[in-house]
Amino acid sequence: MEYSTFGRHVAVDTWGVDFTALNDEKWLKREMIKAAECSGATVLSVQSKQFEPQGATVLVLLSESHISIHTYPEKGFAALDCYTCGDTVNPQDAIDHMIMALKPTKVHAKKLIRGIGEMQVETPNMELEKV
Repeated sequence: MEYSTFGRHVAVDTWGVDFTALNDEKWLKREMIKAAECSGATVLSVQSKQFEPQGATVLVLLSESHISIHTYPEKGFAALDCYTCGDTVNPQDAIDHMIMALKPTKVHAKKLIRGIGEMQVETPNMELEKV
């Protein structure tokens, strides 16, 4: 069986996220695991860290690669990324789950195709209304 290096990488900056959500390591960890599962990925392990006075990082190691979040509650900002190898797992599904959970007012996404030599980047900006 030949292994493909083909992969998709979605990196997202979110603004306007509630301080409490961004400062809750346990909640973020649960949502990140759900996000990985939504994408069809296999979770291998989870590392997380609550920072003082605020902020959190969660890294979910996947059989297919990873999904991560780094939060800055004092700025209402979170940086997310999801990289998956192959074509059976969709990293955008994981990111979409986290955007629905975080409810940001502004999102900037970069989508990269990895492993093909030339870097292809798509950078849509989305303004979201808070519900």
